[in-house]
This record gives sequence, structure tokens and C-alpha cells, in this order.
Amino acid sequence: MLYVWIALTVVFILLEAISVQLTSVWFALGSLAALIVTVCGVDSIPIQIAVFAAVSLASLILTRPLVKKLLNKKVQPTNADRSIGQKAIVTEEIVNIEGKGAVKLNGTEWTARSAAADDRIEKGAEVRVLKIEGVKLIVERI
Repeated sequence: MLYVWIALTVVFILLEAISVQLTSVWFALGSLAALIVTVCGVDSIPIQIAVFAAVSLASLILTRPLVKKLLNKKVQPTNADRSIGQKAIVTEEIVNIEGKGAVKLNGTEWTARSAAADDRIEKGAEVRVLKIEGVKLIVERI
């Protein structure tokens, strides 16, 4: 059984490394505990399996709240999301190729880029906000 527990420990660790979703780490701990029990001289297979199950279950129960908190990253909508679909005025000519352009939206100056890659939007033009990418508004000419 020594080789079985070594193999299971390696398999569960590899599965965890591949998935990166915390799906098999508890079983890796359980199989490691069963491996340690086996190395310590406990030859009873039912006891080894019981140790595997108990440690796997205990580690799952003890770490689940922490794991759930770490993996449950909800996106919080911001007030900036309300800007999508609104009209803005170009305050600096928008030229994507040169990486320049700005608009004024609800009294706030934003860096802006045109949705059309080769589009040049002159200062004073009215545009509509299509989306927000980082701190830039992606706009289209109205």
C-alpha cells in the first residue's frame, strides 16, 4: 500500500497543479496522512483508508470557508457603469494610432479611444460611450 499512497499523493498534487481550482488538495492531504501512517508501521488497510477519509474530510471542512471566500470574487458594479450609452463631448481629438484623445462626460474628463481603429474624431464632436476598458472610454461618433 505504500506505493499506492505515494502514487495517489502525486496524482492529487498534479491534478491540483493542473486545475488550480482547489479541487483535489484535500485528497492530497488525506493520501499524505495515509502514507505517513503506512510508513509508521500501520499495515491495516481499513485503518489507512479511514485516516485518508478522515483527514480529507477534516481538511475540507476546516478550509472550505477560507477557500470559498478566496474563490468567490464578485465583480462590484461601479457608478462608471452608468456611463455606458451616454453622450460625451470630445475635448481632445481622438486618434487611436497616436494614442490620444479625451472626452468630457458628466463634468469629468476621461481618456477616450474610438471603437473604430482608424477613426479620427475631432474636438467638439459628440460621441456615445460604448464601453469602459480600464480608465478609458471606448466611444463612437454620433
